[in-house]
Amino acid sequence: MAKRAAVIMGSDSDWPVVQKTVSQLKSLGIDTEVHVMSAHRTPEEASAFARDARDNGFGVIVAAAGMAAHLAGVLAANTILPVIGIPMKSSQLEGMDALLSTVMMPPGVPVATVGINAAANAGTLAAQILALEDEELARRLMDAKRQMAESVREKDRKLQEELA
Repeated sequence: MAKRAAVIMGSDSDWPVVQKTVSQLKSLGIDTEVHVMSAHRTPEEASAFARDARDNGFGVIVAAAGMAAHLAGVLAANTILPVIGIPMKSSQLEGMDALLSTVMMPPGVPVATVGINAAANAGTLAAQILALEDEELARRLMDAKRQMAESVREKDRKLQEELA
């Protein structure tokens, strides 16, 4: 049975960015569950979700949070599944606070971290992790990479025609 992906947001205001993660996962045929949980306001729920995630069929967790951005770390502290953090841009420090909070984890509690608001990359990384045990998903990812490369070649071809 294929593993599922969990996407956890610290706030529903993260959805306009995080929906790119969900779209990426769903476009690759990955069953995805999305929740709002807070490391600070609902720490028990977040911890319980992470503790049970593997038994509930998840293979990876994506966590998006801004400002103090402790959500990915709280989830990672409570699971052995890979956790991918999306630091969210904030008005105060443009997301640098969230980036540093997400990436600077203590030994033994890693969080893979993508760029600020880089939700599509989080979806791709989650899919690549799941593809380690899913050959069909691996083929879909390889097809997507080939399509990206072809798109770049086509753009170059058009540019060369304009320059000629």
